[in-house]
Amino acid sequence: MTDPQPSTYSSDSSWQAPSVGGDPNPTEPTIPQETVYQPGYPAESSGSAGYPTSGNPSAAGPPPGVGYPGYPGAAYPVVVPPQANGMSIAALVVSIVGMLGICAYGLGGYLGIVGAILGHISRKQIRERGEGGDGLALAGIIVGWIAGGIAILATIAIIVIIVISVKQGSSYDS
Repeated sequence: MTDPQPSTYSSDSSWQAPSVGGDPNPTEPTIPQETVYQPGYPAESSGSAGYPTSGNPSAAGPPPGVGYPGYPGAAYPVVVPPQANGMSIAALVVSIVGMLGICAYGLGGYLGIVGAILGHISRKQIRERGEGGDGLALAGIIVGWIAGGIAILATIAIIVIIVISVKQGSSYDS
């Protein structure tokens, strides 16, 4: 099928196509410094929706956000989140391990208290340094105190059971 519109190319002589092979100095760009991508340039070679109508995909320039090699892309804001505080990650991990430690007669939950304390320390560091990971630290605090509370209740239950069994005595004594 043939293209209904004749292909037109820009007559800009300042642009040079990159060489394919045999470039003696590959570190220098082959595109002149004054050539800058302008959205929609050249307008006469683009069809509907800004797509080139010719067989040359670079006739309308690179898509938005992509620049020519060696040149920056379009000026879109790039938001980089702050790096998470390592202690906040440790607080959450230790608190989860403490919660899993409840299966060991509930006494493994005391590790959750360590995770909660790490979470409090990391939240202070996050406020001072402006780091990320506040949600991780808060989750470590919550899970850690829950695991610690269950561990304390389990310890009380174990002590009560031991005291009751000692007071009752053994039926084998008689």
